[in-house]
Amino acid sequence: MTDMTIDAATATADAGVFSERVLALHARMTLEEKLAQLVGFWVDQGGEAVAPMQGEMAPSPAYDEATRHGLGQLTRVYGTRPVDPLERARWLRDEQRRLMAETRLGIPALVHEECLTGLAAWQAATFPTPLAWGAAFDPALVERMGALIGDSMRQLGIHQGLAPVLDVIRDPRWGRVDECIAEDPYVVGTIGTAYVRGLQSAGIHATLKHFVGYSASRAGRNHAPVSLGRRELQDVFLPPFEMAVRDGGARSVMNSYTELDGEPIAASRRLFTELLRETWGFDGVVVSDYFAVAFLAVMHRVAADRGEAAELALTAGIDVELPTGDAFLAPLAERIAAGDADEAVVDLAVLRVLAQKEALGLLDETFDAEPEAVDLDSPAHREVALQLAEESVVLLRNTGVLPLAGAARSRIAVVGPNADRSEALMGCYSFANHVLAHHPGVPLGFEIAPVLEALRTELPDATIAAAAGCAVEGDDRSGFDEAVAAAAASDVAIVVAGDQAGLFGRGTVGEGNDAESLDLPGVQRELVEAVVATGTPTVLVLLTGRPYALDWAITGASAPAAVVQAFFPGEEGGTAIARILSGRTAPSGRLPVSLPRAAGAQPYSYLHPVLGGPSEVTAVDPTPVLPFGHGLAYTTFEHADLQVDGAVAAGDVLTASVRVRNTGDRAGTDVVQLYANDVVATVTRPVAQLLAYERVALQPGEEAVVRFAVPTALLAFSDRRMVRSVEPGEVRLWVGPSCASEETVATTTITGPRHDVTAADGRVATARVERSGARA
Repeated sequence: MTDMTIDAATATADAGVFSERVLALHARMTLEEKLAQLVGFWVDQGGEAVAPMQGEMAPSPAYDEATRHGLGQLTRVYGTRPVDPLERARWLRDEQRRLMAETRLGIPALVHEECLTGLAAWQAATFPTPLAWGAAFDPALVERMGALIGDSMRQLGIHQGLAPVLDVIRDPRWGRVDECIAEDPYVVGTIGTAYVRGLQSAGIHATLKHFVGYSASRAGRNHAPVSLGRRELQDVFLPPFEMAVRDGGARSVMNSYTELDGEPIAASRRLFTELLRETWGFDGVVVSDYFAVAFLAVMHRVAADRGEAAELALTAGIDVELPTGDAFLAPLAERIAAGDADEAVVDLAVLRVLAQKEALGLLDETFDAEPEAVDLDSPAHREVALQLAEESVVLLRNTGVLPLAGAARSRIAVVGPNADRSEALMGCYSFANHVLAHHPGVPLGFEIAPVLEALRTELPDATIAAAAGCAVEGDDRSGFDEAVAAAAASDVAIVVAGDQAGLFGRGTVGEGNDAESLDLPGVQRELVEAVVATGTPTVLVLLTGRPYALDWAITGASAPAAVVQAFFPGEEGGTAIARILSGRTAPSGRLPVSLPRAAGAQPYSYLHPVLGGPSEVTAVDPTPVLPFGHGLAYTTFEHADLQVDGAVAAGDVLTASVRVRNTGDRAGTDVVQLYANDVVATVTRPVAQLLAYERVALQPGEEAVVRFAVPTALLAFSDRRMVRSVEPGEVRLWVGPSCASEETVATTTITGPRHDVTAADGRVATARVERSGARA
């Protein structure tokens, strides 16, 4: 059994970081009032499944009864069912005033909502899913998006957002891949930290999730055990969280549901107290994922009952139980009353919660102002949504059929199950797919053009024929003939295929929708092949939440003429795709995750050592169909003259420069990618590791020099002492169009002594772009 004692000296020392106001308020509280501050209440919780094992939990008590001692948080008052935002804001204002007037201490509730693809509320903008953020390689734009989302939340009286997801992708079979940013921890960290800064710039506390290791579940199954070595945990899964805490100043963290080598994360004092707080200096609030505390008894069985589960979680360092008080209320109160736990187990958590409310201004809020109408999908929202969607679309293959232009493309067939479905543009945590799926007939509340509609708008002079051909799922082929006939009669055929995001069996990808196969769902591949067989040049457009095994579509004998990958690009995704197909916008996205060869080759990461690649001693080739970082444009780029410092001391900053030139006849944006390989190390190292990246827009013939300043700490790894350090030795660096292409190479030497990484070390490379103009 885990030791659940709390060191009184630690509690006293920690009390010194709290204000006199918080300490005085805490000193006045009864046990019931303390516990009330550590839980949420889900006002609208009904029979719709929007959280795992929701039906297994005990029904919530009556709201008036549940709040008579106060309340820590209100759970998803906008995001559980479709409610008019202004009416709900008025209800929320009145409810906050009631809590202040009718409870002894008069403490308002903190309000949290999901905000992974925008605020998950009716009528709010829906942005691209995080996997699309990774494909765009544009942290500054993600920060702008985060600020817009945060501003919407603040205007509605919301205080905390349950995003971003910083899980590093390891297995595309996992249903929650569309919530993740990339398979590279540096990309996850830089883009996730940018989102944190944007959200928190609006006064909303960001919540990092899922801490930690969730995405490494066995066989890609949700909530499955995780078997991570300590080195992989430290070098791959923890760095994005550390970056968001230390560089981004994230104010909240949420636990992972999983267990790590037999230890449920929600009960890990080693992770939440010793690492997160004592080592990284995190001084915010840790919230539980929904029902995760009760799961310590129900699923993990490391607690005999929910009272013991509550003590385990609090001792580990979890401060708030969400979404309701299944364990922290009656079960814990009974345990304390029986003498099986000390009331001190809750004190630090209560102090942290009160400090959070003080920092958010809740202890001074009067709620006198009358809520005003809020535009949750303003022109500014849509501008960023369109730009991020455009930047995230990845051109995987093109034999010249794209861009569509001229009279030769006047007759177009647009077929496939995702051609005329707006839901296919949005991710699992969009309000449409997360909540409105339970409310058929309720309008989305904002404008979103499916690909078919967007193409008709973009190409008004073209004759466009449409046919679904088949559904996303199932084996019904009765629509094939119509789709094939439309393609045969056209100059070009566009097949829009892919996923339907949803939860727990409602769809093909999303939370709980894990996959055993990485083939396109249903009979979609057969539809594509039937259209290609007509001889009409065919463009395959994929709207998915995970990468699929597409060797047949990339290198196969009957591959489509072009393949375009979009990872749930959001409300402006249809427009973005139409503009890229027409040529108005040039594709510039890059793969944030390797395009897998097969489900049997998983889990896979480009960050593998030599033994993780192909070899002569096995018949199984894990090499992906397309590598991390791959993405074509409507022009070509040349990378040359990589120059790096000949030597740099471990712990210092490495400088590198490379010349990039647009060698084609169209404008385009390159994503310059700097990779490295530690040639000889004391433990095995990846054959390629991304150190820096930068988007560079160039006109035809134009060139620029990109100068990177790279902290050598980015080359650190857990050595034989299990200490993250930078070792002296030779390092190869290269720039190319992906991790697998070494277009221009240079070598540097890290000089000794070995440098153990500290909090003072940089975690982010910086870039400067110097333009020299067009060349003849």
